[in-house]
Amino acid sequence: MRRTLLLALLLSGAAASAAAQDLLIRGGPIYTGAETAPTAEMVQVRDGRIVYVGAAAGAPPADGLEVVDLEGAALFPGFTDGHAHLDGIGWREMTLNLEGSASIAEAMARLTAWAGSHPDGPIIGRGWIETHWPEARFLTAADLDAAAPGRVVLLSRADGHAVVASSAALAAAGITADTAAPSGGEILKDDSGRPTGLLVDAAEQLVSSLAPQADPAALREAYRAGFRVEAEYGWTGVHFMSAPWRDIPLLEQMAEAGEAPLRIYNSVTPDGAAELIAGGPRSVADGRIITRAIKYYADGALGSRGAALFEPYADRPDTTGLMQIGEQEIVPLYQAALRGGIQIATHAIGDRGNASVAEWYQQALAGVAPADRPNGADVRWRIEHAQIIRPEDYHWFVDLPIIASMQPSHAIGDLHFAPARLGDARLDGAYAWHRLVDLGVIVVGGSDAPVERGAPLIEFYAAVARRDLQGFQGPDWRPHEAVDRQTALKMFTLWPAYASFREDELGTIEVGKRADFTAFSVDLMTAPMADIPKGHAVLTVVDGVVVHRAD
Repeated sequence: MRRTLLLALLLSGAAASAAAQDLLIRGGPIYTGAETAPTAEMVQVRDGRIVYVGAAAGAPPADGLEVVDLEGAALFPGFTDGHAHLDGIGWREMTLNLEGSASIAEAMARLTAWAGSHPDGPIIGRGWIETHWPEARFLTAADLDAAAPGRVVLLSRADGHAVVASSAALAAAGITADTAAPSGGEILKDDSGRPTGLLVDAAEQLVSSLAPQADPAALREAYRAGFRVEAEYGWTGVHFMSAPWRDIPLLEQMAEAGEAPLRIYNSVTPDGAAELIAGGPRSVADGRIITRAIKYYADGALGSRGAALFEPYADRPDTTGLMQIGEQEIVPLYQAALRGGIQIATHAIGDRGNASVAEWYQQALAGVAPADRPNGADVRWRIEHAQIIRPEDYHWFVDLPIIASMQPSHAIGDLHFAPARLGDARLDGAYAWHRLVDLGVIVVGGSDAPVERGAPLIEFYAAVARRDLQGFQGPDWRPHEAVDRQTALKMFTLWPAYASFREDELGTIEVGKRADFTAFSVDLMTAPMADIPKGHAVLTVVDGVVVHRAD
């Protein structure tokens, strides 16, 4: 179908107001997500709220409603990405994208081409991942030097937990064989002790000053690009993880000006913790931008061997990963958040990282009585990723409780290297969506874009198929951890609403709730699994406003 983006029309407050619509949606299967009435024939919307859901026969008068014919597409509650980086999604559109590079040779050919068309200034890029490359190794400074001689080049690995720097970049940052890695980081070195160019986790900060600082206009354009991409995919909301504290005023200004077509729930960088705690949760534009959480990091990523494990990596016995923070530092910060009514989201990927965070949560909660918390016992703290968990540590997610914020596409990408990193035994607690759901844990689905592509249909497919996009699963990749389609729907609709304290107004198609909908060309509830990622979003509606439509 011909694609028509309405988002471009929503870049001013006047345009946003003019676009407000009262709608009657019909003409395809409608899945409400509600337990008592899971399907419907028609939905009516007035003033941004759902006023009718049900059969066509007996529906109230539709005077003044714009009719939206789904033409067979399937309608769902608005899909929310429970973990993504909105700024990174936008910058991916504006910098060198190495996603999908099949080899070092291809990645470096892209770098050479980019350098030729962008002759001035540092070259910034991301998206490479070496696990499937025939060269079977990380990028090095020598690779970058050959592809873009003399240039300052910084190329982030897909997971964002490692960056390779050119020789010019290393020199500009003063990194030599004698440079010590900061706590929580690693500077990879060759046999002679010289830096290879790869900087892991905290060591990335050694070159961060080399990246050009975005001017306000460029930053605003990056967020516009992020909104556009997410709306095209069918997301109606994003839980923005590691939202830069300095960017919150800009996002709020954009919302007030009608330039934020999607819902954004911010979990901010730690540099904003004290100010957010002192001021309390923030909300503007009728809840379009909400800032209520702080994001911390406990460890690194599995692919770059920064995830903290109890036992050494199976494919590199000299390391157990990297912790980014410790108990004495983090528990007081958690307790301050409790007293300020601020939610906590902590990145933890390895089994040691997850166990540590759970224990820290327990200590913090025990140290601040519910009577001293604005939210009482209802704090809804989260662990972001929760990828590798020892089965004996599942109880923390139930007892405290902890929301598990997980990204299904990680499992269908990591299946190609995680067994080598972990060995077979540790796979019993890896990407354990089904087991956690069975225990009654809220499992929020997300994409971690731009680490992953960020498409909701890929994420849904990964959750229910637990196979890569070519149908490969590999030997004993714990297929029982796939979830059923009804559960997957909750992971991207109702449970993100709960994790952002908005389940009373979002997450299902029910009378009185806000009119957020996503329609896909493929019926997620009935289509063959292999067909799910082949579809696309045909309609994205937020508060009754159509922000994307494909005709």
